[in-house]
Amino acid sequence: MAKGIFNGPLEQVDPCCYRIPKSYRPDMRVDGLIFANERLMETIRHDQSLDQVANVATLPGIQVGSFAMPDIHWGYGFCIGGVCATDPSEGGVISPGGVGYDINCGVRLVKTNLFLDDVKPHLRELIKALFYSVPAGVGRSGKYKFDPKETRKLMGEGVRFAVDRDLGVPQDLLHTEANGHIDGGDPEQVSDHAVKRGSDQCGTLGSGNHFLEVQVVDQVCDAEVAAAFGLELNQVCVMIHSGSRGLGYQVCDDALAAFRDAPGKYGIVLPDRQLACAPADSPEGKKYIAAMRAAANFGFTNRQLLMQQTREVFAGVFGRPWTDLGMDLLYDVAHNIAKLEEHLVEGKLKKVWVHRKGATRAFPAGHPELPSAFQATGQPVIIPGDMGRASWVLVGQPGSMARTFGTTCHGAGRAMSRTAAVKDAVGRRIDKELEARGVIAMSSSRQGLAEEQPKAYKNVDHVVEVVHDAGLSKKVARMRPIGVIKG
Repeated sequence: MAKGIFNGPLEQVDPCCYRIPKSYRPDMRVDGLIFANERLMETIRHDQSLDQVANVATLPGIQVGSFAMPDIHWGYGFCIGGVCATDPSEGGVISPGGVGYDINCGVRLVKTNLFLDDVKPHLRELIKALFYSVPAGVGRSGKYKFDPKETRKLMGEGVRFAVDRDLGVPQDLLHTEANGHIDGGDPEQVSDHAVKRGSDQCGTLGSGNHFLEVQVVDQVCDAEVAAAFGLELNQVCVMIHSGSRGLGYQVCDDALAAFRDAPGKYGIVLPDRQLACAPADSPEGKKYIAAMRAAANFGFTNRQLLMQQTREVFAGVFGRPWTDLGMDLLYDVAHNIAKLEEHLVEGKLKKVWVHRKGATRAFPAGHPELPSAFQATGQPVIIPGDMGRASWVLVGQPGSMARTFGTTCHGAGRAMSRTAAVKDAVGRRIDKELEARGVIAMSSSRQGLAEEQPKAYKNVDHVVEVVHDAGLSKKVARMRPIGVIKG
């Protein structure tokens, strides 16, 4: 994580928002707006991600502001937690750095009708079974293997591809963002190398901050919405965090190579070459968008297959079909994606490219894109935390539409780099420390656990407090981990 105190101006807008005025630099087209409170800002000031917020404010066609969520930290081009919307009718650009390498990295929450007392006697057996059944780790392949033709078909269809093969149920589609399928994805725009990388990785966790976590609801903040979501105190749930694996990484890598000369071609001056971009309506832009959407469909399907394997493990451990265990999907949300959405911008309805890089969609009740199950409540927002503390379910609020193009945070956000976390963990057993907290953790490597130790992350409760108070999303329920598997 890059360090160095931000030297630019920071004006407090309100208790939950700070501004970098566009007067800070002559190339900024809009203000930078960082959602954070005073407690979090003390840390954020020491991370050069604020310079990245200012850099994004220079992009052609950017609307209203360059936004950052309270889980902000240094990333490639855009900060993690960065959000911006560009208008293609005003030369608005698309930037792979505003989506990220792990296209459609996202998270889903699976409910059960089991409670803590039901699971406690079987917890160690359950975590072991999940660890040995769900592939996790760098480059790990899984039991689902598809030839190039099938992989491209999967990218074209999204979650429907899995459900049609009895790897899920139709209701799973309705409880996945965009019904598990982004229109306009063109698998033919994805390189053969990317397809090859993804052919045996659908249904695998990967490494880094990806995880599969067994959790228990330990706090209900909004009883009405929690009941509508089917969540109650002491209920056991499963949270799955993964993305598009090597396929998505390669799509991003290919795009960055193709975009290398695009800024010069289109007369775009950038403060950082990692912001490589092209007009969204240009040939380069259209090709990336089509490939990115196809990779996003792969990401949705990856999490679907991970969920299905999880359902099968629970069925084996508890000796009942997963349907009898109430293992329904609450929701699945992407948090590394760019989507063409209609928003009210300074009194006018516009179609804009909303880049969400480590940020989660948070549409409120009544939004036309939400399925009927969430029309009255708003969209479930799933915010993972670290392995030792908690994660959250929130619900989208009207404030997100008014302030952040329908967006909220995506997690706790790193407080230490992976290198620093590993150094800090020397001589310690992170698995034993977690067990002392009541969490059984299994990983394919000790380094993986060291990198992801709780201390490496901000306290997710503090992050969630900001988006709740800012009116971007509202607290519904808090879950604490009791078992986790990682790469």
